[in-house]
Amino acid sequence: MDDIAISPDLRANRSGLRETEWPLQHITLAGLSWPAESASSVSRPPIIMLHGWLDNSLTFTRIAPELAQLATLHAVDMAGHGHSGHRPPGQGYLLMDYVADVAELIEEHFGEKVDIVGHSLGGIVGALYAAAFPERVRRLVMIDSLGALSRPVSETVPQLRKSIRKRIAGSGKPAVYPDIVTAAKVREGGLSPLSHEAALTLIPRNLKQESGGYSWCTDSRLRHPSQLMMTEEQVVASLTAVQAPTLFVRAKEGLLVNRKGLESRADAMSNLKIVDVPGGHHCHLDGDTGPVADAVRNFLANE
Repeated sequence: MDDIAISPDLRANRSGLRETEWPLQHITLAGLSWPAESASSVSRPPIIMLHGWLDNSLTFTRIAPELAQLATLHAVDMAGHGHSGHRPPGQGYLLMDYVADVAELIEEHFGEKVDIVGHSLGGIVGALYAAAFPERVRRLVMIDSLGALSRPVSETVPQLRKSIRKRIAGSGKPAVYPDIVTAAKVREGGLSPLSHEAALTLIPRNLKQESGGYSWCTDSRLRHPSQLMMTEEQVVASLTAVQAPTLFVRAKEGLLVNRKGLESRADAMSNLKIVDVPGGHHCHLDGDTGPVADAVRNFLANE
């Protein structure tokens, strides 16, 4: 890991923060851990934090110190991201494999119950895990996330064809950037734009140094289309199965604010609280993160 850049913000706020690895049967996951701030907090269920697609555990560095007032906190780099291992050749990054990773992670390395805080893809994975293993999740938080992306059954075969064609074609030659600032400028755009400051905080963990500059260490296969996606009926059924009290943190300028059909997803959850916060999709990392930290901390503080 020595050749991977470290965020200056992370160096400046190390107080108790440590790098962690969790060996699983077929992959080793890595991440960042914040110890509980008080002796009474140690006895509380640990908080597992799951990031979004193409992000990493650094996405939680602004809110994690406040949540560590409650309990020990572990922000996990999901497979193919950050410092975690990549899937073997010939495999892709199926949604349900992320859920299986989380299940094994909790089974092997944590206690009977955990709290889960997930952003975007991490919220999707957390909700699916909470549905499949309700006895293991005390409370669930989804940040700008409310269930998996869905496709109608009529798109099943076209989606499969697109995915296989991309797998055969491969990913192409990775880009090399002269410095971290240049790479950050690339990350600032896209589907979920970030400020320059937020991009500089997030991307060092997704970079590796090589001759001529820096390239992404995230697995290029993460950008390949999924072979099979859930139908809306399956998504709603999975959310219905979630028993844990759940908080949906909805960003006022996020990706879900204008998405149609989310009412049925929210209605499917018997114990759901919705809190609106300022900011975009990365409201927990970019801009004023105080409202997000307050909402999540207050929700998790309840017994």
